[in-house]
Amino acid sequence: MDSQNSQTLNFPTTSRAHLRPLGVSIDDSLFTETKNTQKRKLSQKRKTLLSGSFSIGGHLSPWPRYISDQTILHNRKPCSDDYRKRAGSLQQPLGTTKPRYLEQLENYLRKELLLLDLSTDSAQELRLQPYREIFEFFIEDFKTYKPLLSSIKNAYEVMLAHQREKIRALEPLKAKLITVNENCNERILAMRAEERDEISTLKKEKMNLLKLIDKKNEEKISLQTEVTKLRKNLAEEYLHYLSERDARKILIADLNELRYQREDMSLAQSPGVWGEDPVKLTVALKMARQDLTRTQMELNTMKANFGDVVPRRDFEMQEKTLKELQEQLESLRDDYEEVRKEHEMLLQLHMSTLKERDQFYSELQEIQRTSTPRPDWSKCEDVVAGGRDRWHMLAEGKNSDQLVDVLLEEIGEGLLREKDFFPGLGYGESIPPFLRFDGIVENKKPTKKEVVKLLKDAWKERITEEQKEKFPDFFFSFLERHFGPGDAMAWAYTIFEYIKLFHTNEVMSQFYAVLMGKRKESVYIKQKETIAQLLKEMTSVDSQNEGLLTMEQLSAVLKSTFPLKKDERIQELMEAGGWHPSSSNADLLNYRMLFMEDEEGQSVPFVQKLWEQYMVEKDEYLNELKQELGLELNEEVTLPKVREALMNIDPSLDKQTLNHYLRQAFQLPMTEMPEEGEEREEGTVTQLQTALEQLQMSDIRRMGPREPEPAS
Repeated sequence: MDSQNSQTLNFPTTSRAHLRPLGVSIDDSLFTETKNTQKRKLSQKRKTLLSGSFSIGGHLSPWPRYISDQTILHNRKPCSDDYRKRAGSLQQPLGTTKPRYLEQLENYLRKELLLLDLSTDSAQELRLQPYREIFEFFIEDFKTYKPLLSSIKNAYEVMLAHQREKIRALEPLKAKLITVNENCNERILAMRAEERDEISTLKKEKMNLLKLIDKKNEEKISLQTEVTKLRKNLAEEYLHYLSERDARKILIADLNELRYQREDMSLAQSPGVWGEDPVKLTVALKMARQDLTRTQMELNTMKANFGDVVPRRDFEMQEKTLKELQEQLESLRDDYEEVRKEHEMLLQLHMSTLKERDQFYSELQEIQRTSTPRPDWSKCEDVVAGGRDRWHMLAEGKNSDQLVDVLLEEIGEGLLREKDFFPGLGYGESIPPFLRFDGIVENKKPTKKEVVKLLKDAWKERITEEQKEKFPDFFFSFLERHFGPGDAMAWAYTIFEYIKLFHTNEVMSQFYAVLMGKRKESVYIKQKETIAQLLKEMTSVDSQNEGLLTMEQLSAVLKSTFPLKKDERIQELMEAGGWHPSSSNADLLNYRMLFMEDEEGQSVPFVQKLWEQYMVEKDEYLNELKQELGLELNEEVTLPKVREALMNIDPSLDKQTLNHYLRQAFQLPMTEMPEEGEEREEGTVTQLQTALEQLQMSDIRRMGPREPEPAS
């Protein structure tokens, strides 16, 4: 107790006027000097507060154990109404007083809280400072518990500083969120304005189409009226010509009668007639009467036969008029039919437009709800290694999806280079054999060019290998031969991470597909053999060995090398090789440039187009096979059905190739492959989807046309 009585109140904490901001580093000497100055000021402050030193031991008592804890100072504002009510309502027991040390601390706390300016933004931090000082007084006066109390205080101080840093870091994100929200609102308003403009345009177009339909209907009515009028005129003309025909017949009869009368009068008045022989005259009269009777009979026959006949001239004129009217009628009918079809098409177009509008409106609402802004790919120029020129080279001719792959590869390459080690994947059955390792594996950090060169060397060695082992085992053996057993696992993990990352690199993506069993290695080998054969054919055509071919020669070589390709695909290969519609057949082409590769193994567009056409033709071949089988993907199929379907879609298949396709589809070893007609064939069953997937992984291609060409 004597040692405690000799202690005085010391205030080592800083005052509010000298708070050091968190996160700001200052010089150690300056901080030490400031701290000493603050200690001196706090010491003076304590002397002023307590008006001299006093003994702690004389005022520390077991008071809190014998009274209610309600008399202890609560964390409340000293001058608040709640505090006054609680102070008035609490009565201490008679004969029990607080220790003076506690009372002075409470008085000091009230005084400091009253002096605070709580109108500033940092009011909560200022309010915390008096409590911090009181706690510092306790730490300094209780020497025994000072380490524990100091560690508690420091832990809380560090936590408060951490929280302040987090709040300060979140302030820019809040501003950025507000900016993004404003941009999204502006885009939504712009899209709504565009929608309103589009709707108004469609309404105007609809009104124009309705006006056009009304105009066509008016033309149709006018044409029908004109046809009715022409028919009426035709009937009137027909009646007119009938009346003219009857009048003409009457006129002819009158003329004949007048002619006979004149002849009789002339005979009667002729003096020489009486001098003729009467017998002769009688015979002549008899003959004349016979002629008259015959003529009368012929006339009656003509009237009977041709009473309703009009003159040829009138007939031809009427026929010509009728033909013109029929042509006009047919033309009007065609016009009417065309207008009717156009009207129906416009109605269908109008209905489809309404459906599209509703669909677009729904899509617009969905896009407004879920869409994000279009990325500005130019921002990647400053991020990608190599700057603007390299980014333009990487992004040339690629869509957004491909650009995302390129950007992910660039980011992934940077992350790979930052890694020094890879964690081992263990020895599970799902882990590839060349990655089975438990522990830490070193990242060898090769360049992309080195990886491509290493993969090409592996392919060369694999092609020349005599004893074929599984490709993953060969890959690990290859690494052991090149880098030794100690570094083989590290190189296996490093190369695996690279080929898994770079999907757009042809060499890496194809090696990864073969390594993981997603594609048979025969696909890669056959493609290389096809390219080599094509280059050999072009070289044989180049008699001067100048490396140049005309476009006509290039087309002939492609057609002879790929006789089953359609003309459209030959045209695509020509265009990929540099041909364009304005080229002539005599233009020369450096065919060796069509097979060049860059340092990273990327082929020129010609070889890429060959690979794309191979994959497309394989998909078409498998689709024909599926349609020929007529089964769903989840249904089972037998070996004889697949054999029959393959022969139907590709009659040129030889027995060896057909058996190879069947072994790939049903995953049968050569020794277990049943011959055609054996009973085991019906028992060999697999799911159609599984068979098609196995064929997709293998090297399959059409051997001949589906329909054999007729013999000439």
